[in-house]
Parts: sequence; C-alpha cells; structure tokens
Amino acid sequence: MINLAIIEDDELVRRHLAAFFAGCEDVQCHIAAASVEDFFSQAQQVEQLDMVLTDIGLPGQSGIEGIPGIKRKYPDASIVILSVYMDNERIFKALCAGAVGYLQKDTALEEILNCIQIIHKGGSVMSPVIARKVVDYFAPKRTYNEPLTAKEQQVIAAMVDGLSYKMIAVRLGITLETVRQHIKNIYRKLQVNSKGEVIVKSLKGEI
Repeated sequence: MINLAIIEDDELVRRHLAAFFAGCEDVQCHIAAASVEDFFSQAQQVEQLDMVLTDIGLPGQSGIEGIPGIKRKYPDASIVILSVYMDNERIFKALCAGAVGYLQKDTALEEILNCIQIIHKGGSVMSPVIARKVVDYFAPKRTYNEPLTAKEQQVIAAMVDGLSYKMIAVRLGITLETVRQHIKNIYRKLQVNSKGEVIVKSLKGEI
C-alpha cells in the first residue's frame, strides 16, 4: 500500500485527484491539503507517508520551499512535483531540493498512478517534456576530482533509467549490498546526498 498525500490549492483539482486515488487498490490518500501549512496541520494525525504529490504555486510556502520540511517530517517519503510550471529554474530547484519526480499538471491520472508506482519501487520519473528541458538546459562539465569507476558509471546510468536498487543489482549481476556500496561511493565522489542530485549531474553532463 502506498500512503499518499496531496498538496494542491485548486479545490477542484485536489478533489479530483483525491477521488481518483480513493478508487485505487494500492494507494491510500491520507492528506489532501490546500497548502504546505495545511499539509503540516493535517500531518499531525498521520504517522507514515510514502509519497507526497505537490504543486509548486501554492499560497504561503511554495511546493519547492516545503520539500525540506516534508523530508524532515517524513524522511522516507518521495516528493513528486505536479505542476504547470516547466521553466528550467523551478525544475532545477525542485530536483536539487530532493524531488524524485516532476510531472506536468495535465498528465493523465492513470499515468500519474503509474509514475507513483514506479517511484515507490525506487525509480525516478519526469514527464518527457520536462526531461528534455533538463537535458537541453545544462551544459556538459565536470565538477569532481576523484574519477568514477566503470561499475559506478553503470550504476548511475541505471539510476537515471529509474531502476530500483534491486533492479540495478539484477541488471549488473551484483548483490544488493554491492549496489548500496557503489551508491555510497558515488555520493561521496560527487559530493551529493540524494538520488535526485546524481540524476541532475548526469543530465548536466557532469558525470
């Protein structure tokens, strides 16, 4: 079961999303909030969340500004942006803040569900238009000194493809523990703290 929260200030959109997920067997929507502040008020009654689907343009704190607080409250929750904004600055800020998904707001509900399921399994998802904008925006450059091994490069490629740790282990023919060690080394070498930051560096051509 995926424990979900929605942060969306448009009441009609919020109700539409909540009603859709209420009919999904593997998703339970615990919070449907109109703002980040409303989310934290409702969160007092919710012990665990796996996924937070949030808009960016919200009254009070923006969806991006709310990510650090959400991660402090629910460290294991994956943050997914669902927004009309497709400018490079917001996309970059959201990914660097820790978002693992960025979807256009007009994405079909069934596709949103599919993306949530992928992310819950350890993957990362962006709408094709968003992914292309990220690729086109960042110029290739290298910012680290210690080189990555060939196997670490393969692990990063698998992360960009949205594979979970288990799926990476299967693809590369290594153990899950070895995958975790590679990722630990990757984080250290690239001086990052999240999968989203690794993906951004890869898309920027820094790796």
